[in-house]
Amino acid sequence: MPPRNLHVILLASLVSAFCFVTADRVRRVLVIGDALDLIERYYVDPVDRGKLVDSAMAGLTSGLDPYSEFIPESLYSAFNDSFLQEFAGVGILVEQPRSGEPVRVITPLVGSPALAAGLMPGDEIVGVGGDDVSELDIRDVTDRLRGPIGSDVLVMVRRMVGDVAERIEIRLRRRTILVESVVGDHRDQDDRWVFRLRNYPRIAYLRITTFGEKTAGEVRQVLADLQGDYDSLILDVRGNSGGLLHSAVEICDDFLDAGSIVSIRRRGGELESEFEASPGVAIPADLPVVVLIDGNSASASEILAACLQDHGRATVIGSRSFGKGTVQSVLLLESGRSALKLTTARYYRPSGRNIHRLAGFGDQDEWGVTPDEGMVVAMSDELRQALVRKWQQSTYPVSTQTDREPTEPAPQGEPPADPATTDPPSAVPATGPVEPSKPEQKAPAASSKDPSGRLIDPQLRRAIDFLLGSDSESPNGDEAGKATAAENADVSQSTE
Repeated sequence: MPPRNLHVILLASLVSAFCFVTADRVRRVLVIGDALDLIERYYVDPVDRGKLVDSAMAGLTSGLDPYSEFIPESLYSAFNDSFLQEFAGVGILVEQPRSGEPVRVITPLVGSPALAAGLMPGDEIVGVGGDDVSELDIRDVTDRLRGPIGSDVLVMVRRMVGDVAERIEIRLRRRTILVESVVGDHRDQDDRWVFRLRNYPRIAYLRITTFGEKTAGEVRQVLADLQGDYDSLILDVRGNSGGLLHSAVEICDDFLDAGSIVSIRRRGGELESEFEASPGVAIPADLPVVVLIDGNSASASEILAACLQDHGRATVIGSRSFGKGTVQSVLLLESGRSALKLTTARYYRPSGRNIHRLAGFGDQDEWGVTPDEGMVVAMSDELRQALVRKWQQSTYPVSTQTDREPTEPAPQGEPPADPATTDPPSAVPATGPVEPSKPEQKAPAASSKDPSGRLIDPQLRRAIDFLLGSDSESPNGDEAGKATAAENADVSQSTE
């Protein structure tokens, strides 16, 4: 047979195979198109084709894992904002305790148009731009509050004044809102975060709420501002559901000068990449470090905790983490107007151990991050929710806290008030994340209140005890109890 004929046969075979595969795919896709046409033609009420397509796309991902989803055009901008840590809006944190009830203000942000205009924690948003939004979903309300920089929006809020509900109309001018992802223990009188424990100023405290584009830079800036004037450091990632992988990697790199940070494997266990620490550290290698985790610490939080734990660079305290060890890639659709957030890989600890909790895994299986030996501290759901309310209250600008009960100073000659306690929450209601249901690990019993009736944060209390050297040594073998009685005095001014 002439070689030319052989080439023709091979080419024809390849084209036939390609057509067969393509035809099979097209045939399946046509089913969706036919269904859309039939719904549009015969459904009893008129339907919006765009909404039908969005629903179909959501259905495609519903059979995958919980972290894969279709992000329609209407939500894609807000999705990006959450990682970029900035958006054009009025500057409020909101919640919707129950579906069908008004969206409620948790707090106006420091320096925001909302704070300047007088919005207050607890205000219920019942109108935006002259429209009634009292029964709309929180996403619809926040979408209406956002808009072009410099534009105005009219907001109607319902506020309780004594026993009377008053309606107040407030005009707000939208501007770029910067969202901080690293916060401190409390605010000073100038509304600046204090990154030291109130009664233990020699212990630096950073709570990382999410891992965004600016988080690593925020951590470095805070530590630079502290100028090394602290004896130990607490990184609190409790309640932090994760964020950007590279953000967690950058922070880990600041603590390590060599070794693996995290590895990523695709389908079939194929190694895609491994992140290694670069030479040099931003944090002294002999500085005692604690990472606080709980059942809502997931993804990037687990990368941070696992990395520092495996390298012996930090002591991990709290309760077992959530167990989300998967990587989501954002794949653009419609020329970048919408996207698929798709699980494409899993990541593993520097030790090679698994992080992700697969379906059917129990407490005895390998997943997540478990606190160091003797450092597991259980916390009830009630206490956990009270802690979330405390965190929310610490975010309130000081100017909004005039109606909160003052904390009585400790009598002369007695130890300072425990920084791991807080007065009972104010009347401003708030909700927070609830740890996934699973058997609680055995841990030292922790009372929810101290003798004075104040709520206690037992996990933070355990970290303080550890760092003060009351019961153990730091992971580097150095005595951690460097704080003196004088240094444990109350702090009432900014460290900046």
